Amino acid sequence: MSEKVIVLHPLLTSFQAGEGEPRKFQRNPDASLEEAVGLARAINLDIIHTEIVRLKMATPATLMGSGVVKRIGDMIDGYKADDIKVGLVFVDYALTPVQQRNLEEEWHCKVIDRTGLILEIFGARARTNEGKLQVELAALNYQRSRLVKAWSHLERQRGGGGFLGGPGEKQVELDRRMIDDKIKKLKKDLKGVKQNRQIQRESRKREPYPVVAIVGYTNAGKSTLFNRVTGSEVFAKDLLFATLDTTIRALKLPSGKKAVLSDTVGFISDLPTHLVAAFRSTLEEVLEAAVILHVRDISGENTEAEKEDVLTILRDLGIDSDTDPRIIEVMNKIDKLPEKEQTAAINRCKRQDKVAAVSAITGEGLDDFLARIDALLSKDQEVVYIDVSLSDGKALAWLYSRGQVIEQTDDEEFAHIKVGLEPADIERFGSQFPYKLNKTKTRKKKAKAS
Repeated sequence: MSEKVIVLHPLLTSFQAGEGEPRKFQRNPDASLEEAVGLARAINLDIIHTEIVRLKMATPATLMGSGVVKRIGDMIDGYKADDIKVGLVFVDYALTPVQQRNLEEEWHCKVIDRTGLILEIFGARARTNEGKLQVELAALNYQRSRLVKAWSHLERQRGGGGFLGGPGEKQVELDRRMIDDKIKKLKKDLKGVKQNRQIQRESRKREPYPVVAIVGYTNAGKSTLFNRVTGSEVFAKDLLFATLDTTIRALKLPSGKKAVLSDTVGFISDLPTHLVAAFRSTLEEVLEAAVILHVRDISGENTEAEKEDVLTILRDLGIDSDTDPRIIEVMNKIDKLPEKEQTAAINRCKRQDKVAAVSAITGEGLDDFLARIDALLSKDQEVVYIDVSLSDGKALAWLYSRGQVIEQTDDEEFAHIKVGLEPADIERFGSQFPYKLNKTKTRKKKAKAS
């Protein structure tokens, strides 16, 4: 049976010093509450009450003022009188350990904050060994900061891989040392996984298919778009963090060129720093990508704020959207826009080379979207001329799969090819096949292998 849960979204009505810089784009409170509800539903919690709690300022001891705390406590008691046990209150905010402890004592039930719930979701969704190790490391780092007393009254929220429940230890220092030992072991295990991932990257470099990485806010439609353009069946659902582990598939572009498309974990506002650190090795796929697709749900009320969140995380990874030439902004879900707004989005794309308007559901705009990826990958191409023996099928296949063949004419012995190749591909071709590439059209009529 699912845990009965109350979802509270605290809304500070005035900016407070020490809470970070004021946001350029303010979030719609109702949409933010809906996102909080989506997080709770992502692990099948039974929501019985949702509420936006407006606060003039944060109270150090309990975040919310005493009046609000008492009112929520009375509500929980009221449910209890109706034989409905509230087992959990989800506070959509980053609570301090003291605030979490005090609220649990006031409400006599478990309290979980935004960081804790996201960790629970990630713990439930991780499938690969690397994903499980990363989530466990993040959860232990989070848990270590919560060892403020013996929480023996806490019960496991759900079975399986939950990290935040279970009876507490009275020997806090012993508990902390045990967690530290586990953290050391996990970091060692992840180091090995990271080395294997690096070997895989080096292998892909030798094969040379450029990597195209998808990033974006969770539930922006990244996996649906991924499936649409690759013909894959990666799990995609209208659910926050529907997919977690990185997925890689081949992508064929209009020019015939092939690339590798990588779908990464979705971002979210106030993504726990523990998770950003733990998943850094996975996100390094983005750092080394030839093209970065920033997929946005252009139909959402918080679309501009979500864009700001994604760009902030990218900056933390060392990618500045203002100066990085690899980023294409993909405005997804245009099918959900009113006709006037949809037309405006499409017209904006016509004026900008690195913006695409698409619907991953209907397929609208995908041809233009793929053409923009093709153009970005081809921007450094050099046009060369080469004569390849018609019997050398391997060399011909290599040119067609890695380059952009502009023209081919054949005689009895040779295929005379005009092809666009990246500088690195020119070197790779020369090292693998015994033919000379010319940057001018002047050549012997029947050039032989050198």
